[in-house]
Amino acid sequence: MKFRPLHDRVVVKRVDSETKTAGGIIIPDTAAEKPQQGEVIAVGPGARGDDNELVALDVKSGDRVLFGKWSGTEVKIDGEDLLIMKETDIMGVLEG
Repeated sequence: MKFRPLHDRVVVKRVDSETKTAGGIIIPDTAAEKPQQGEVIAVGPGARGDDNELVALDVKSGDRVLFGKWSGTEVKIDGEDLLIMKETDIMGVLEG
């Protein structure tokens, strides 16, 4: 199934965080926090500005982004856990 977000929404797949601390202690899944990093899977066409012109989004598919702990709505598409959020919920793009 294909999914295309509308307006200024972005589909993000969480990137798994480390399950081991620097000291070598393994953190079980139940105690680990959800990662606040993800990869952009799909983006909408953009939002309409005050002048009714389409304003394109700054992020694109494949970008690695940081977002807030409680950002987005969790959905399951084709058995994959994804987040749908507005572009304004994204704090920044990781480069390099």
